[in-house]
Amino acid sequence: MINEENAGKGAVNAVPVAKSPFTHASTSAQAAAAIGAIPPVLTEFNCPLCNKLYYSIGDLTKHYEECHPGRVVPRIVVLHINGKDCEVLVEPHWTLKRTLQFRLGLTGAKHMCDRGVCGSCTVIIDGRPVLSCTTLTVECEGKSITTVEGIAADPKWKPLIDAYCRWDAMQCGYCTPGFVVSAKALLDRNPHPTEEEIKEALSGNICICGTYPRHAQAIMEAALKMSAEG
Repeated sequence: MINEENAGKGAVNAVPVAKSPFTHASTSAQAAAAIGAIPPVLTEFNCPLCNKLYYSIGDLTKHYEECHPGRVVPRIVVLHINGKDCEVLVEPHWTLKRTLQFRLGLTGAKHMCDRGVCGSCTVIIDGRPVLSCTTLTVECEGKSITTVEGIAADPKWKPLIDAYCRWDAMQCGYCTPGFVVSAKALLDRNPHPTEEEIKEALSGNICICGTYPRHAQAIMEAALKMSAEG
């Protein structure tokens, strides 16, 4: 097993937080920067067991044969995330959430229950909201993945984020990315949901602060504005 300290080594460098006012424009720019910082092609290969650095998958494989016989060699997986293809080196047991956070620097999918019950790590895969903490990265090759960073960076979804802010549909904010991702998935397949349909779509997301009454109002307002904007 690899620990979180080693998991972070070799990950994409964190994008510095801008010191500009907290606005949709600034957060959208930060999200776009985080996506843009992901290299499309791997040039370095860290051994997750001893953290030795190699510059080809062949050298890493040889290292495993010599130093870690019997252990499963990490593999390169090509993921399509937020409209961008990228190579990522993972072990077969890695979840998508772990890969997003520790290999790609996309921290919007939150670590909360890690048991598939709270919805804080929700992403969209091929149009469906999926819990990234129970999804293996190697299962995601060839699929289209959208994270909350992709939503924040897309001007189309500004009304949804604005509505969440206007209706105070968050308190600590830790679970909010999961709710926003689930809401986006809902509006993609049902642009004019009823309050009951919204509650059903968000039923897999848990908020310990108890902001539930606000989500439906925010999503319905966003739906109206997006419909008016065409």
